[in-house]
Amino acid sequence: MNVKKSALVLTGVVVITLFFYFDLQRFLTLTALKANRQTLLDYYAAHKLIMVAGFMAIYIIQTALSLPGAAILSLAAGAIFGSIMGTVYANIAATIGATLAFLVTRYLLRDVVLNKFGGKLEGMNRELEERGFSYLLFLRLVPLFPFFLINLAAGLTRLPLRTFFFGTMLGIIPGGFVYVNAGASLATIDSLSGIASPRVLGSFALLGLFALVPVLYNRFKARKQSV
Repeated sequence: MNVKKSALVLTGVVVITLFFYFDLQRFLTLTALKANRQTLLDYYAAHKLIMVAGFMAIYIIQTALSLPGAAILSLAAGAIFGSIMGTVYANIAATIGATLAFLVTRYLLRDVVLNKFGGKLEGMNRELEERGFSYLLFLRLVPLFPFFLINLAAGLTRLPLRTFFFGTMLGIIPGGFVYVNAGASLATIDSLSGIASPRVLGSFALLGLFALVPVLYNRFKARKQSV
């Protein structure tokens, strides 16, 4: 690993260490968001561009380094920017962050990720290699696997960067909107578990099945031809 790559890895390790050392996660809770919402709204009213840029930068870093707090940041997007623009900002930031995690895994931490998660990612890697966009879209739509694991798994494959970027951007829209829209009505939320209700998760599963239609069709066609 050359000097530049080593410096990037070291920077990431330092940021992660500082995040947990100073317990910054305490600011990424539902209680903290509710307590500080008016302050955030007042700051946004006075400094719109800075607030948007700062929010997106935090979201990108959180996603790229697989830090906790994505759900709270999505709620914050809705509470501060509203359902539509909040979804736009959160979607762009999450996609960029996921893409950075994908690139870091592919070019910097491949061996580390394989040693730690190799066994868990084997099946996912195989499907991503073979099915590409459709399978990635399915993974993003249906919350079967943690968001960060999909980023790592995709980085270990030969999946094109463009496919990963657009598959992620499209696939996280429904789930992202659910949380951002909930954040727009922050006062009515008592817990994060209540947002992703069985009905919502069932809707995601249905969307995921639609994404898998091309994959299932190709498998059926291949089996029919082999008979």
